[in-house]
Amino acid sequence: MPRDKTDSHRRVLAAAREEFMTYGFENASMRRIGKRAGMTAAGLYRHCRDKADLFGQLVSGPAEDLKAWMASHAADAMCAAAEGGSGLWESTWIDMMRELVYPRMEEYRLLLGRSQGTVYENYLRDLTDLAQKSMLEALELLKSQGRPTNEITPEELHLLLSGYTAAVFEPVINQYSKEEAERCLATVEAFFLPGWQKLMGF
Repeated sequence: MPRDKTDSHRRVLAAAREEFMTYGFENASMRRIGKRAGMTAAGLYRHCRDKADLFGQLVSGPAEDLKAWMASHAADAMCAAAEGGSGLWESTWIDMMRELVYPRMEEYRLLLGRSQGTVYENYLRDLTDLAQKSMLEALELLKSQGRPTNEITPEELHLLLSGYTAAVFEPVINQYSKEEAERCLATVEAFFLPGWQKLMGF
């Protein structure tokens, strides 16, 4: 559906965001969204196909941006690994949180914490799978260069990445204040980064 830039569409999106944040996708009501936006159900459906489409209009951009950041990060890491590892840790998921997620905290809370029942409900698992794939590729490259990497099975790596993903995004999902989230991120970084570096042979 084409992106509508009219004031009425902005009202619909604002009403939908409030409804989804309050009730989550599954319990959200199109009738209440229409009422919040000051329009009839028929008027509301001129702005979306259905509830899922409306939710997607709110979160598809943030979802794509986050995966794009991760793809760029993975590409940079592979280039660094190909050059012998220099600069491999110049950016981390902690940087991603501060640069991308925190400035748009409400959008990511909606994506990660209110998406049960949508195509986005397993979004964090998908991120973990992407990270696992790129990290295994980097490990193989470093190993081929004679780097003293630690042996780890895909299952073990997935377990570690699942824990890392959960820890990094916990402040977003559970609506920590920015100050609390920053403190938690510093703790996560101090705990996980030495382990990742050891795994990769640094």
